[in-house]
Amino acid sequence: MKESFDVKLVENEKYYTPDATYKQNSWLGDYQKAYNEFLADPDAFWSKMAQDLEWIQPWDAVLDWNYPYAKWFTNAKLNITANCLDRQVKNQRRNKAALIWRGEQGAEKIYTYQQLLSQVMRFANALKKIGVTKGDCVCIYMPLVPEQIIAMLACARIGAVHSVVFGGFGAAALNMRIQDAGAKVVITADVSLRRGKAIQLKSIVDEAIDTAPTVEHVIVLRRKEPFVELQPDLELDFYEIMEDVPAECPAEELDAEDPFFILYTSGSTGKPKGIVHTCAGYMVGTYYTSKYVFDIKDEDIFWCTADPGWITGHSYIVYGPLATGATVFISELTPDYPDAGSFWKLVEEQKITIFYTAPTAIRMFMKMGESWPNKYDLSSLRIIGSVGEPLNPEAFEWYYHTIGKDRCPIVDTWWQTETGMQMITTMIGEPMRPGFAGKPIPGVKADVVDKNGKSVQPGTGGFLVIKSPWPSMLRTVYKDDERYRKYWETIPDCYTAGDLAVRGKDGYIMILGRSDDIIIVAGHNIGSAEVESALVSHPAVAEAAVIGKPDPVKGNSIKAFVILRIGFQPGDKLKQDLMYHVRMTLGPIAMPQEIEFVDKLPKTRSGKIMRRVLKAKELGMDPGDISTLEE
Repeated sequence: MKESFDVKLVENEKYYTPDATYKQNSWLGDYQKAYNEFLADPDAFWSKMAQDLEWIQPWDAVLDWNYPYAKWFTNAKLNITANCLDRQVKNQRRNKAALIWRGEQGAEKIYTYQQLLSQVMRFANALKKIGVTKGDCVCIYMPLVPEQIIAMLACARIGAVHSVVFGGFGAAALNMRIQDAGAKVVITADVSLRRGKAIQLKSIVDEAIDTAPTVEHVIVLRRKEPFVELQPDLELDFYEIMEDVPAECPAEELDAEDPFFILYTSGSTGKPKGIVHTCAGYMVGTYYTSKYVFDIKDEDIFWCTADPGWITGHSYIVYGPLATGATVFISELTPDYPDAGSFWKLVEEQKITIFYTAPTAIRMFMKMGESWPNKYDLSSLRIIGSVGEPLNPEAFEWYYHTIGKDRCPIVDTWWQTETGMQMITTMIGEPMRPGFAGKPIPGVKADVVDKNGKSVQPGTGGFLVIKSPWPSMLRTVYKDDERYRKYWETIPDCYTAGDLAVRGKDGYIMILGRSDDIIIVAGHNIGSAEVESALVSHPAVAEAAVIGKPDPVKGNSIKAFVILRIGFQPGDKLKQDLMYHVRMTLGPIAMPQEIEFVDKLPKTRSGKIMRRVLKAKELGMDPGDISTLEE
C-alpha cells in the first residue's frame, strides 16, 4: 500500500444551495449542530435514534467495542418486521400504501401496510410449515416483484437468515452462494420479465441446486400461464403453500446480535464475500439514514431504482423506508424500455417525490439527451439521490438542472455492502458541491489518511477510512473471519473502505474510486476514476473506462475505452481532441496513450464498470470470476 498518491484537486468554489425551506423543514435541521452532538456523546446520539423504534426488551449498553468486534444495543430483544409493519398498522398508517409495484405492459400491484403484514405473516407460517426455523438460511433468487420483498420480510419475521441473490446471476454464481451459505430453501420465480422478454429463472435454479445438497425445498412464484410443472416433494407453489396456514404469525423475539442476513459482494480476489449483518444495529442504521438523509415525510412516494439483490435494495427499498412508514415504489421496468422516457413517465404518473438511482443510469440518461425527461412533468420531485459509484461533476450538473430543475437537493451518497447504511453525503439543506459526495453524516467519523492512518492535507489523495464503529457495520465475513479482520487491520485502528478519496479545504470528500483501480505511470499514481471523469467532462463523451497497460519505459500507459454521445462520430481527430482535453484537465502524466471507441462497457448488474475484464481482454488474459457481469 502506498503512503499516499498524487492527485490534482483544483478547488473550484462552485456550490449549489437549496432553498432555505429545505433545511427549515428537514428532520435534521442544522448539520454542524447535529454532528457536534454526536461527537460529544456518540452513545447518547445512537440511543436517541434507537428510541424512535419499538423494542421487546431494551438494551444494557449502546455499544460494546472490543476491537475489531462490535456489539450494538447489547442484550436488547427485537424484530425488525414489528417496526416495518406492525408498528405502522397500529398507528394511522394501517391503510396507507406501503408498496406500489409496476411491471411491464401496465401491470400494477398495491399493498397497504395491513395487506403487506397479512401476506408476510402467511408466508412466514408457510416457511415454518416446511421446516424453516430461526437461524436457517433461505436463498431468495427472484425478479423485482412484491413477492421478493414479502419473502425477505417473512424470513426476518421468523428469524431465518436470508441470502438474496440478484435475479440476473447465472447458475454457477447462484450455486456458489447457495453452497457457501448452506441454504435450506430457495425461493424463486419461473421467469423474470425484462425488456419484453421472459428470462427463465427456474431453469437456472434447477442447475444451481444440482450440486447443493443442503436444499430441501424450492418455492416457485409462477407468473406465466400455462403454469410450469413442479417436481413433487421438492418444488412448491409460492401462493399454494400459503393457503392452509394460520393468518397470524407473531414476530420472533431476536437478540440484537443475532445474524439477520448474508449478502455476497464481489471481492477483489474474485471469490465473493458473504457479508454478515445483525438485527439491531442494522435496523437502527437504516431507519436513521432513511429518515434523516432522505428526509422522508409521511406524504412522500419513495423510489429507489436498485434491486433487493443488492445492499441498496435491502437498506433503501425494504427495511429503512418501511421502518419510517414510507410509501415505497418499485418497478420491473428498465430505464430505456419501451423507450428512454420510461422512468420519467413513472415519476410523472406516480408523483414520485424522492428518486434514488445510480450514476451509470444518470450518464445513460445524459447520452439519450434532455428531450426525454423534458417530455414529462417532474415537478413532484422533492429530493434526488445517487448511489453506487462517484457521481462525476458533469453528471451532477445534468441531474441537478435537467431532472431536479435547479431546485431539488442531490444526496450523492457513499457507502458499501459492508457499511449497511449511508456514511457520507451532503445532508438536506446544506450547500452541494459537484463531484464531492459531501461530509460524514452525524454518527460517522470518516477521514482521508495515508497508509499509517495519519490524516493527509486537504487537496491530497489518500485512503478513505472510518475511525469508529457504527451500528449497521458488518460483523464478519461468513466462514472467513480473517477477511473481516483485514478491513480493520490494513490501516491501524481504522475501517479501510478500499476506496481512494481527497478532501477539500471545506471538509467535503470526493471519492476517486477503488484503491485497486490505481494506475502507476512513471512512478505517479493515477486514479482511473479521475481520468474517466476528465474524459466524461468533454461534450462528446457519454461514458469512459480506463486501464493501465504495461509500458517498458513508464511501467504503465493509460488506455481509454470511450462511449460517445449521440451525434458524435469516432475518428482520429476526436481521439486527439480527447487526449488534449485530459492533458489540459489533469496534466500530461494522466493523458491516455490510446483511445478506443466502443458501444458498451462491461459492467456488473449494479452498474459498476469491470475494468479488470477490459484489462484481461486487452492483455489476452483470463478475466477470472465474471459471474457479476451484466451480459
